[in-house]
Amino acid sequence: MTPSYIGRFAPSPSGPLHFGSLIAALGSYLQARASQGKWYVRIEDIDPPREVKGAASDILRTLDAFGLHWDAEVLYQHTRQDAYQEQINQWIKTHEAYNCTCTRKQIKEIGGMYSGHCRDRLRSAKNASIRVCIDRPVLEFTDIKQGVISLNRDMAAEDFIIKRRDGLFAYNLAVILDDIYQGVTEIVRGADLIEPTGRQVSLYQKLNVSPIRYLHLPLALDLHGNKLSKQNHAPAVNNENPGPAMEAAFSFLGHPIPPCIKGAPVAQLLLWGTANWDINRLPTESHVITPF
Repeated sequence: MTPSYIGRFAPSPSGPLHFGSLIAALGSYLQARASQGKWYVRIEDIDPPREVKGAASDILRTLDAFGLHWDAEVLYQHTRQDAYQEQINQWIKTHEAYNCTCTRKQIKEIGGMYSGHCRDRLRSAKNASIRVCIDRPVLEFTDIKQGVISLNRDMAAEDFIIKRRDGLFAYNLAVILDDIYQGVTEIVRGADLIEPTGRQVSLYQKLNVSPIRYLHLPLALDLHGNKLSKQNHAPAVNNENPGPAMEAAFSFLGHPIPPCIKGAPVAQLLLWGTANWDINRLPTESHVITPF
C-alpha cells in the first residue's frame, strides 16, 4: 500500500551537512515519523560546478550517524535527466516552453524581471536557455505553520528558466518532477525556499497535478544575522559526537530535550521527538543559534 504521508530531505552535495541543514533534515524526519509516514532522501546533484567531490557520501554518513535513516533507496537527481528533458520537449511541442537568448545584463537593464521578449520569436536557437510560459501566476500559497504567504507579483508572472544555456536543468523543474515521481505529499524545508514555492506550484498547475503541502522552518542565523549555509562556510556537524548538535537542533525547533534524557543516544532522542512532535511549538522567526 502507498503510505498516506511521504516526506523527503533533498540536500545538494556542495559541502558537508551543517547545523542549518540538520534542522531541515530533523524537522522533515520528525514530521514524517509523527505522521506515521515515509521519509526519503534525495541528492540534488544536477549542478556539477557547485558540487564538492565526496560530499554526497559524506552527507549520507552524517544522516546515518544522527540516526536519520531513510525508507527507500536514495534518489540521485543526475539519473533523472532524461525525464526532465522529456517534459521540456513536450512543453516546447505544445508551445508552453521556448528558447530565450536574453542575457542577465539585458534583463537587468529593463528592471530585473524578464519581459517575455523571446516567447513568440524563437522556436530554435543556439546558446539559449529554455523558459516555461507562466499564464496563471501563483500569487499566494498556504504554509502549514505560517498560513497564507503572499508572493511578489512580478516574479510570480515571470516566464522562468527551466533549462540553463549551459545545458544544466533548473532546480524548480527538477524538484517538481522528482517530488511527483516519488509521490511526495508534503515538503518540510527552510524558509529560504519560500520564494520559489510559487513557481513550483505553478508547475504543478501546468502538469495538472494537485500541489502538495508545505511547511517552512525558520532559519538558523550566525552572529552577523546571515543564514548558516555552505556558501557562508558554515562548519560541518560532528559525526563522531552527534548528541550536542542533535539536542541543539531540537531546541532550535522549539522542542528542548527534557533533563531526564539529555545525553541519551540519538536513537532515544528521536523516539522522544517523534512522540512529542508538535508543529505549534515551532518558532516562526529565524534566529541566531545558541552555542552547543
